Amino acid sequence: MLSLVSIFLTCLALILIPCLFIFRRPSFPLFLKKIIIFINTTASQYNDEEERYGTIGEKGKRGRMPKHVGIILDGNRRWANKRGLRVSEGHEAGARTVLEHAMDCFAMGINTLSLFAFSTENWGRPDGEVNFLMAMFEKNFKSEMAYFDRYKVKISVIGKRTNMPQSLLGLIHEVEEATKNYKEKHLIMALDYSGRFDILQACKSLAEKTKNGLIQVEDINESMIDKELMTSCSEYPNPDLLIRTSGEQRISNFFLWQSAYTELYFSNVLWPDFGEAEYLKALTWYQQRQRRFGRRV
Repeated sequence: MLSLVSIFLTCLALILIPCLFIFRRPSFPLFLKKIIIFINTTASQYNDEEERYGTIGEKGKRGRMPKHVGIILDGNRRWANKRGLRVSEGHEAGARTVLEHAMDCFAMGINTLSLFAFSTENWGRPDGEVNFLMAMFEKNFKSEMAYFDRYKVKISVIGKRTNMPQSLLGLIHEVEEATKNYKEKHLIMALDYSGRFDILQACKSLAEKTKNGLIQVEDINESMIDKELMTSCSEYPNPDLLIRTSGEQRISNFFLWQSAYTELYFSNVLWPDFGEAEYLKALTWYQQRQRRFGRRV
């Protein structure tokens, strides 16, 4: 019975995808969201039943919605170049996609969304582009602060912060403080983030605690490292699904520790064009994966 329901839900999702390219009415996105929420709710009901009665092997076959989705936002510059636009216009188009995409994720029951918006390596880009991005981040935090508060979205910014403008840091602190008590929706922005640095700073913190006699070397384990990583701000620190747009197939120094058992989905679509249809494809693909975590099923 459960397998038939799973087949039905998968087929329904696959039927919806081509419909997105046929229907362009303004009302259709709302219709799609209702259908997705229905799929999510129905699947969750059968997941709960299977968890009550199924074996470990059967549980591994269930099509679950991810709790934490990470996205490497790639393709803004190429999107602009293809249209004869300025690079800054590509970044602005990508920024508009961020909020729309975040709210779609939360409506589908996903708790945490992590966005790799600016890597430590991105400081090597032209000064004009970097300055524009810093100003854009500042403008968006300022303009969307009331929105985050209204819809109870917790905001966390992870990264070094040492090179960012003080005005941006002030806004980050303000929005984090204003939203820190929200639980059900968590948006993590990775700015000046490096996966290698994240692991390095965690190791340094544990070494300092060992030096000061707070812990013993033999006490150090994976759980302690998890707590020292920047993603410890989340109830679900390790992404279930990691999406990279624009056709590149690498994770580019993002969540190196946290992605040990993450499902990796690579899309050829440039980030500003990554809409509901593409996201539904990624979720459908994820639900068809058999996540074993090293165990034999």
